[in-house]
Amino acid sequence: MAGHFEATPGGGAAVALDEVEIAILRSLAVQLLELIGPGDEPEEGADPLAALFAEGPSEPPADPALARLFPEAYGDEDSELRAASAEFRRFTENDLRARKRTDALAVVRTLDALTIAGNGGAVLELTGDECRNWLGALNDLRLTIGTRLEVSDQDEGEADSLYRLPDSDPRKPMVMAYLWLGGLQETLVETLMP
Repeated sequence: MAGHFEATPGGGAAVALDEVEIAILRSLAVQLLELIGPGDEPEEGADPLAALFAEGPSEPPADPALARLFPEAYGDEDSELRAASAEFRRFTENDLRARKRTDALAVVRTLDALTIAGNGGAVLELTGDECRNWLGALNDLRLTIGTRLEVSDQDEGEADSLYRLPDSDPRKPMVMAYLWLGGLQETLVETLMP
């Protein structure tokens, strides 16, 4: 189980983590929460139906990592598509941000609930719902780190060169985190497959 998720009875998953891995995962999740930003809490006594129709931003984020997390719905080739994307963003981005915050908070909370054993590690056991939160957060973390490393879906050669960086390269720790998170994500997906 060390280093990868395994299925548990009831549709959950478990992974053994050491203290350093726990600290890294927690730190990354907190940084993701900071990047996404705080949510708009409804005012006391506010109409819940009105909150459903609250409008979000219509412009894409300037930060490339946020733009990757909250992409354009229809592209931006022409003005008609830009207008459709802006309209889509206005009515969906707030909910998407809330879901991403929920996922990242679930990671922080499950890690905070761990009891470190005498060997300096713990076994993280997730329920089915927590697995889905973790999958969302792991995906968001990889998208964010990949964007910061300028890894693109189209340029596999560039990604391969990142994997072979010398230890002296300042990007090396982020590349290692990117790869490690990918392994966690892959094994978590495998545990949820029927």
